[in-house]
Amino acid sequence: MNAVTQPKKLKAGDNPLYKTRALKEKLAKHFIGIGGVSVIIAILLIFFYLLYSVVPMFGAAEVHLDNSYQMPGEGRTLHIGIEELGTIAVRVTDTADVIFFDSKTGDILSHEQLDTPPITAVASINDQVLLGFEDGTALALQYKFIADYDDNDQRNLTPEIHYPLGEQPVTITETGDALKLLSFSITDDSAGIAAVTENDEVVFARYLREQSFISESITTELDNRDVYAMDKPVQNIELAPNFNYLYVASVDDEVLQFDLGYGGFKREPFIIKMPEKITAMRLLLGGSSLLVGLQTGEVQQWMQVRDTDEQGDEFRTLTYIRNFDSTSSAITGIRSEQRRKGFVVGDEQGQVTIYYATSQRTLAQMSPGDAAITELAWSARAQHLLTVDDNETVYLFEVDNEYPEVSWDVLWGKVWYEGYDEPDYIWQSSASTNDFEPKLSLVPLSFGTIKAALYAMLFAVPIAILGAIYTAQFMAPRMRQTVKPSIEIMEALPTVILGFLAGLWLAPLVEEELASIFALLLLLPPGFLLSAWLYRYVPRRYNMDGWEGMLLVPVVFLLMWLSTVIAHPIEDAFFDGNLRNYMTEVWGIGYDQRNSLVVGLIMGFAVIPTIFSIAEDALFSVPQHLIRGSLALGATRWQTLMWVVLPAASPAIFSALMMGFGRAVGETMIVLMATGNTPVMDMSIFEGMRTLSANIAVEVPEAEVGSTHYRVLFLAALVLFLFTFIFNTMAEVVRQRLRQRYSAL
Repeated sequence: MNAVTQPKKLKAGDNPLYKTRALKEKLAKHFIGIGGVSVIIAILLIFFYLLYSVVPMFGAAEVHLDNSYQMPGEGRTLHIGIEELGTIAVRVTDTADVIFFDSKTGDILSHEQLDTPPITAVASINDQVLLGFEDGTALALQYKFIADYDDNDQRNLTPEIHYPLGEQPVTITETGDALKLLSFSITDDSAGIAAVTENDEVVFARYLREQSFISESITTELDNRDVYAMDKPVQNIELAPNFNYLYVASVDDEVLQFDLGYGGFKREPFIIKMPEKITAMRLLLGGSSLLVGLQTGEVQQWMQVRDTDEQGDEFRTLTYIRNFDSTSSAITGIRSEQRRKGFVVGDEQGQVTIYYATSQRTLAQMSPGDAAITELAWSARAQHLLTVDDNETVYLFEVDNEYPEVSWDVLWGKVWYEGYDEPDYIWQSSASTNDFEPKLSLVPLSFGTIKAALYAMLFAVPIAILGAIYTAQFMAPRMRQTVKPSIEIMEALPTVILGFLAGLWLAPLVEEELASIFALLLLLPPGFLLSAWLYRYVPRRYNMDGWEGMLLVPVVFLLMWLSTVIAHPIEDAFFDGNLRNYMTEVWGIGYDQRNSLVVGLIMGFAVIPTIFSIAEDALFSVPQHLIRGSLALGATRWQTLMWVVLPAASPAIFSALMMGFGRAVGETMIVLMATGNTPVMDMSIFEGMRTLSANIAVEVPEAEVGSTHYRVLFLAALVLFLFTFIFNTMAEVVRQRLRQRYSAL
């Protein structure tokens, strides 16, 4: 009889199903790991790209000497200039010779000898030069470079001289005294000239200019003239571009501010004492700031600031703003850039220093020679700098200075900008004028971002968390199957639609029914409590266990109707019929239609599904044996909720809050359309704001690629990135600690 063969036992590893499952788990593990690492790499790439775009802003200016040579031509240099691309320079001498020469080699290209009386004074503004003569007259010149292209697309420049006040000199003084100092400003239809005569009389003359449409000739006619006799010699004068102020520096340490009107000097001058002897003076681009160079090598910036006299009358006077001190020798010359708030100074030891006013940065410092600097000139793009020293030696510098406007103080500190009465945090990146001073503080944008998220969370968190608690622990299953998906579907609503509704429907509604909204906020809590108290007396056979939330729907609509009914009589009785005007006129609280209240309501509505969904899942997933054990030990449902359910679900609830906050911080379209986009720092719920994300969305399309504005917007994106990273990291740390604390449950 054959023995019965026993079946061979298979080990777990020999089972084909086990091998397939193990292979799938291994592949899934590797794919999940690769996916996680890929996400981290993508985030790091974004971070480094933003950093790559931001870092160039904080580099120093690069300046190198291109060439030096002896000034071409004869005579003493009164003025030098250089064309936009730095290829041709111009020189005006004391013999009235205008010489155009190659800026790199010094070779003379052309020159024109003017037939004028002996020159005794000179003033210049970029490509305009005013020559003053010993007979009390003055002649204005403007040199231009006309570009054309030959058959080989080679750019050729032809220098020309124009006369913006006519080819004949204009009379400055009635007495014919020689002019010692000059300053001027020319507009489309007028011109202002300030002069100091050899007798130290200050003369201000206003002229009307008209250009013929046929011959294009210019005629100039004296409009008015006024004279002020000084009691001490004058060192320098500067006339504001719009003829409203004249600054006169004495030979010692005083600057006199003359207020000018249509007829001339309006009143006695304000006298400003400087700490040291004044050696140079120049208006910054736009004429709002006065740069004063001192004997000690310090340059001070002074600006017109509003003040009030003893009678309560307002006036504007020069106020010290900031100083620049990188040299120890007396300042001999100051020249402003033609398109930015930068300037260059030269001293008596031959040192040349480049500064930027707004950022208070010393950008570069050069010492090409040891003779005093007498003349300085910027090209229009500030890429070339021409200097002349006391030995008539010319130095041509190439300048790479793309981002002088940026510093730590500009981005994060209070800065005293032109036209403002005190330092402040301001964002204003562009304007319609060429002499605009960019204001690039990220503080109001960061403040607006946090403010918008805060008000959204104030609205969303109570509703989302309490709604999640009720849905997960008290709501009937059939009702939960309808409510939860409905709220989660809300998250799919496009935020641009929500922003559109907020700006065009909700904001006007809130403005019109402001009193009703406040009445509703006051009526809701007692209305809910009253409803709960009345529900206690409902017979048990009508008890709607788990469906109580349905009963509150008509209560909410009833309270909304009641708030509109009682709001208007209250508004008429206590707030003169208009709550908004009353707040503004009596309480001093401004009201913008697109404000934080509107943003809080609509963005809170957008954030609720995120917080609700995660929190509800966490609460519903609390093990039932914990809940039943607590109830079995005699705890009520509320006690079980407070001491068992909420602690067990607290890590996920905290994560829900942080995810909701991150969503609010990064929101773009809602805040773009519903905030008014005003970069103000005011916590008032009735004022708007501008957030980092909205600012990026608005201004990136209009920013020039590679410009300071463009890179600051990338910095704003980097700050927003760091905001979310820091908050998420903090949330993860807190979540892990909560998980460890309540893991025993």
